[in-house]
Amino acid sequence: MNSLEDKETTSTAAARMFDGAKIYGTGDTEVRALDGVDVEFERGCFTAIMGPSGSGKSTLMHCSAGLDDLTSGSVHIGEVELGSLSERELTLLRRDKVGFVFQAFNLLPTLTAEENLTLPMDLAGRKPDSEWLVEVIETVGLQDRLKHRPDELSGGQQQRVAVARALVSRPEIVFADEPTGNLDSVTGGEVLNFLRSAVDDLGQTLVVVTHDAVAAARADRVLFLADGRIVDEMTDPEPSRILDRIKAIGG
Repeated sequence: MNSLEDKETTSTAAARMFDGAKIYGTGDTEVRALDGVDVEFERGCFTAIMGPSGSGKSTLMHCSAGLDDLTSGSVHIGEVELGSLSERELTLLRRDKVGFVFQAFNLLPTLTAEENLTLPMDLAGRKPDSEWLVEVIETVGLQDRLKHRPDELSGGQQQRVAVARALVSRPEIVFADEPTGNLDSVTGGEVLNFLRSAVDDLGQTLVVVTHDAVAAARADRVLFLADGRIVDEMTDPEPSRILDRIKAIGG
């Protein structure tokens, strides 16, 4: 098997994990960050992941995105099983099929907003699809800020650049780790609107790890983790119901 295509299987999910376990340490120091997790992230769906600190939220995201390896079990992005890939193949898959948005904006200060959002594709020697690029920029509302550098943008505008950067390569799935964590409630709400629009208007698949019930309520479904396991799931979420569920599981 010499290519990603050789390692494909058939599935309708953008990403999925089967019997995923992640163990740190051994013996008395062993910690099961993930403990037999089965999950699918449906295409065109916005999923939020919530749970108490130490519940495994970020570990689930990192392993699902190919940023960390499982101790046992399997993960697929699209139709590719990550455990079958070489380091180079995994790097290429993350570059081409996975988008990332983090709490820190991670923008290069010497580049304009437009240069920042196309940087990953520039480094890969690829040209973004011009029509898609325009659609992404319009969706996140950056038309009049493209020539500005990060220090000339507000926090919300910088995060919108980061969101656009994650979308511009048309990835299979976008993972966002506390994307509104550094923003005030108004600005955070704007960014959540853009993330929601990425799903509704652009057909993107989005997975967000968050502590914020208001942010999670923008999702199509919420997964609740405790002790490395998915212990509950909610569709059509509302902030009050989410908070009640978090309290019930000890968050």
